[in-house]
Amino acid sequence: MTRSSQLILLAMPSIHAGAWRYPGAVADFQCRFEQMKWFAQMLEQGRFDGLFLPDTLALRPVALQALARGHSTVTLDPLTLLPALAAVTQHIGLIGTASTTYNEPYMLARRLASLDHISAGRAGWNLVTSSNANEAGNFGQKEHMEHSQRYARAREFTTVMNGLWDSWEPDAFCRDVDSGVFFDAEKMHTLDHHGKYFSVRGPLNVDRSPQGRPVIVQAGASEAGRQVAAETAEVIFTYQTDLDSARQFYDDMQSRALATGRCEALKIIPAVFVVLGRTAEEAQAKRALLDSLVDEQSSLATLSVALGHDISAYDPHGLLPEIPQSNASKSGRERVVQLARRENLSILALARRICGYQGLEMVGTATTVADAMQLWFEQGVADGFNVMFSHFPGGVSEFVTQVIPELQSRGLLRDHYTSTTLRGNLGL
Repeated sequence: MTRSSQLILLAMPSIHAGAWRYPGAVADFQCRFEQMKWFAQMLEQGRFDGLFLPDTLALRPVALQALARGHSTVTLDPLTLLPALAAVTQHIGLIGTASTTYNEPYMLARRLASLDHISAGRAGWNLVTSSNANEAGNFGQKEHMEHSQRYARAREFTTVMNGLWDSWEPDAFCRDVDSGVFFDAEKMHTLDHHGKYFSVRGPLNVDRSPQGRPVIVQAGASEAGRQVAAETAEVIFTYQTDLDSARQFYDDMQSRALATGRCEALKIIPAVFVVLGRTAEEAQAKRALLDSLVDEQSSLATLSVALGHDISAYDPHGLLPEIPQSNASKSGRERVVQLARRENLSILALARRICGYQGLEMVGTATTVADAMQLWFEQGVADGFNVMFSHFPGGVSEFVTQVIPELQSRGLLRDHYTSTTLRGNLGL
């Protein structure tokens, strides 16, 4: 399995809790089409492969006063926003998050195939199983589905999606005016799926899309999540923070994919939070300012969500006690617990780190950020990065005007798009 000679770059809105309060930031840009249009077009100017939109289907399960201080309470629905962005861009991939726990495969397959047609082959699907237990109540469920069941459902869900996307062979629609034959009946395939979670007859009533199938992205890092990703995904969005753990994850995922009989390498894309400055000191000062803007009450509530356990009864200045397992994200909880133990952080310090950003970060000048990206890429532990910016719009503009030319000058990033599809630009 061969790797590309150039980086893959995706981008997503910053999850840093202080970003919306940063001087000059647009606080509500994720709810404003004109701002998201600018975001997509700026990424396209920077030759990014794709815009990655996370999503959740419920407010976080925290106290109202803490919730009122968070910036990610409301966003636009990705699969409504992305077709609109497709009309005002030409090359950037459009990757939307959609849950396999609170969707039905036929409707989602139809919407994503439609997005692929509207965008002329630039659609991607970030497959999630929903870690937010509050989502259950929005879909008539008394309890959130158990963790292992969510992944079992996701596996079958994806099998159905792929079957529906294969309803039509590439040349099924002859549309022969003279003979009156619109499509070749021999080239239509009825899925007729009957499984544990779904019964779906098919076929899909959308023509085969330009990519055949939208690109599937997955971020599961628990044991169940890794296995589903190895079986179903083409791009793995991950959270490793150092070269050793990144190498272990990279090798493990490639081995799992091979064991399932897949012959094409997965693309492994760590998330990275970037803060730029003209000097290292300026970048560090910007990061410190961002962190100072994180609200204490909101950060403690966010930590409870990350752990899947209410920590409000504990001394915020004490160390994190043993936390029981929950039905929320297993890998996310483990990352937080390991960070607390590794750095001996108090609960409050841990909460501020979680709200700030506890994953891989690159804080420095354009040259040092490019150096770090090059190191990870050339060490063979990352095929690219899912970039989060310090603030919007300034952090985006800084990255595109400063880091992108640095990467291009090193031959690590394209000067122009080489394919008309997301799949083609990713080398899939």
